[in-house]
Amino acid sequence: MGVWWGPVVRVLVLQAAWALGGGQVRYSVPEEARAGTVVGRLAQDLGLEAGEPEARRLRLVAQGRRASVEVSGASGALVVSSRLDREELCGKSAPCALRLEVLVERPLRVFHVELEVTDINDNAPLFPAARKNLSIAESSLPGSRFPLEGAADADIGANAQLSYTLSPSEHFGIEEENSNSRSKSLFLVLTKSLDRETMPVHRLVLTASDGGRPSLSGTMELVILVLDANDNAPQFNQSVYNVLLPEDALEGTLVARVNATDPDLGINREVVYQIDTLVPPSASDVFSIDDKTGEIRLTGALDFEAVTFYDLHIKAKDKGTPPLSGHCKVVVEVVDVNDNAPEVWVTSLSVPVAEDASVGTVVALLSVSDRDSGANGRVRCAVWPAGPFGLVATFAGSYSLVLREALDRERVSEYEVEVRAEDGGAPPLRASRGVRVPVSDVNDNAPAFAQAVYTVLARENNAAGAELARLWARDPDEAGNGRVSYSVAEGGVGGASAGGGWRSASSYVSVDAESGRLWALQPLDYEELQVLQFEVRAVDAGEPPLCGNATVQLFVVDENDNAPALLPPAGGGPGPGASGEAAWVPGAGPGAGAWWAWAAWGAPAGQVVAKIRAVDADSGYNAWLRYELWEPRGKGPFRVGLYSGEVSTARALEEADGPRQRLVIVVRDHGEPARSATATLSVSLVEGGEAALAATGSSSSASSGVEGGASSSSRNVWLVVAICAVSSLFLLAVVLYGASRWAPRAAVLSGPGPATLVCASEVGSWSYSQRQSRSLCVADGAGKSDLMVFSPNFPPPPGAAAKETQPEPPALLDTVSGPSFLASRPFPRRPFPPFPPAPWAVGGGSRAQPPGPVGGCGFVFVAREAA
Repeated sequence: MGVWWGPVVRVLVLQAAWALGGGQVRYSVPEEARAGTVVGRLAQDLGLEAGEPEARRLRLVAQGRRASVEVSGASGALVVSSRLDREELCGKSAPCALRLEVLVERPLRVFHVELEVTDINDNAPLFPAARKNLSIAESSLPGSRFPLEGAADADIGANAQLSYTLSPSEHFGIEEENSNSRSKSLFLVLTKSLDRETMPVHRLVLTASDGGRPSLSGTMELVILVLDANDNAPQFNQSVYNVLLPEDALEGTLVARVNATDPDLGINREVVYQIDTLVPPSASDVFSIDDKTGEIRLTGALDFEAVTFYDLHIKAKDKGTPPLSGHCKVVVEVVDVNDNAPEVWVTSLSVPVAEDASVGTVVALLSVSDRDSGANGRVRCAVWPAGPFGLVATFAGSYSLVLREALDRERVSEYEVEVRAEDGGAPPLRASRGVRVPVSDVNDNAPAFAQAVYTVLARENNAAGAELARLWARDPDEAGNGRVSYSVAEGGVGGASAGGGWRSASSYVSVDAESGRLWALQPLDYEELQVLQFEVRAVDAGEPPLCGNATVQLFVVDENDNAPALLPPAGGGPGPGASGEAAWVPGAGPGAGAWWAWAAWGAPAGQVVAKIRAVDADSGYNAWLRYELWEPRGKGPFRVGLYSGEVSTARALEEADGPRQRLVIVVRDHGEPARSATATLSVSLVEGGEAALAATGSSSSASSGVEGGASSSSRNVWLVVAICAVSSLFLLAVVLYGASRWAPRAAVLSGPGPATLVCASEVGSWSYSQRQSRSLCVADGAGKSDLMVFSPNFPPPPGAAAKETQPEPPALLDTVSGPSFLASRPFPRRPFPPFPPAPWAVGGGSRAQPPGPVGGCGFVFVAREAA
């Protein structure tokens, strides 16, 4: 049990340490470590199991510099890969810390590792020159100090702490002085007066030793020439001058003015200024000094990011023989200005991004830096445009570009994201980096038809394979996700219209799977099928597939392929007055045969003698019938109603008209070409009482199939029946007339369900309604389930009652209107007379006019088919 708990405790301790450390691992390694040296067990410290470093591609991402370390793929350990030189990596900066980013995949995570390279004493102190020549007047007093340029050590800390020793000499010693400047001042001190005649030249060795273990050292030879005479050197009013200079200072800017005085007289007090030494030596062309005034001016450009401090050693030399000199130091501190824009790098990019990617998905890793310091080097970042991406700060100068909102490839297929960085300077400087993020498609859109319901018109008797319409569904997805195939899903027709059984829509029509072309499989027959409703399905090729449906309403447009058929009279018995229904004897064909009617001499004009009835199996215009008197032509005693088929007297009948009139009546429809049927009517002219008896007798003879010779008792019985029938019809006519006069003007006779209101002008209009058909019998005989809506009937002008033929209004509108039409089939333009007035009084000598139109709207329903 103890063995098992040990690793668990170590993992828990490691996780706690990781949480306390803020998610950062720190290692240290001495410089000049050999290649292959293990710095730390990185995979184990990151909490990865054995085998995970290689499986999840554990790797380092360096930030703009050579890391000199790498991750071992098998073990996940951080090892030295090349020479580590702290002085090359960090210079004099302490501590020398390398910030590394460690990436693992599946899922993508970033860890930050700080590697500190510790210093070892691998650099000896180095003087600027191996030999230094000095000239010292023999009159120099003991205690006089002569500045020397100290040695430099590239190491840091104790390894760079230098101590100086001078070779044994009774005249000279070495002295170090700590001033308020950054570096120590080194002086050669005269401990005993000089005697040029005894020793004109002194040769000494100056040794500099560092504080490392073991200690390293460097030497410089001092050659001291003892001068005679001028025994007072120039003296500066201060030993150190401190100057602050902005890095954007222009050339010619006055840096400082130094002043040295010499107590000697004459030429020995004339002082000449010069720059003795300069640190760093590479800045020799940055400053200049006026040898007479001591003004130091700027002759080159400053760069805070390259050099922050300059040490100028100024020498003032008199003109004595030998000349004497005084020294001071000018320390120039460069003040940073905001002259460096931020820099943005993309260290990792994971594209394309699926449009169903979850919010928070990491798209890219970025690194941001600014070479300036302080507020000028503090950088803030933002993403433009604002959505759907955002930045998350993961470490100092490191950001993750993450998904903030859901993506939709159909709306935006690719994003051009700009990461903008701005520093805190005044004025601020900006930089940007563009990142292109394409979005990959997923099947998240179903095909959609342009219309939910398509209305298609097709003429009957069309050819098999004829194209009816083209359907199109749009799928905004791409490739296979947007490739659509079509099929007939469901629908059909049943009952009497389909021959008594159910027939699916696929037996009538088919749709092309690729193009959506709808075509007929067989010729359509309006008398068999008027409306076919079915669904068309569009399915894409995505995974899983998505689909959309549309309803297709196929209306079969009638063709004039049926001729009118004459119908026998509805029943026998004379009408009111002296007229009655015509008698009819069947013939060989439909509607063929002879018609007989009787009219009384002296009957007034307008007396209805007979009524011809016919029906057309077609619909609409093709079934609208008109009756014409073919023979006799000219001004005969009879006329026929243009649309009612009523045969009436055109004038009062006279004996001169003869005992019998033969009329040939042609029944035509309004189709193109028009079809017709012919009826022959024989009208016998008799006395008034004989006309009623003759009508009764002929009707009885026609219905029983016996000859006309009947007994007188039968005639009396039929006479009583005829009188009762005439009285009943007269009473019914009065009731209907009163109802028509007092009924509302917009009354509609129809079955249950919504009606269609047609507003028309005086030119008339016609419309085919998609709503449910209503059946209404306005005359005896068979009706059909067709709905025809005409313009209202305007009352005729005065004097027009004797004319059966009325002027025809303008042509029918040839655009079929409905909620949605994929194909519009224009109907032929044909004259469309006003609908004839209905016979509100049947059989009498007078006929009441129907109510006039109200406004411009009216309802007229024409229905045929057996009631």
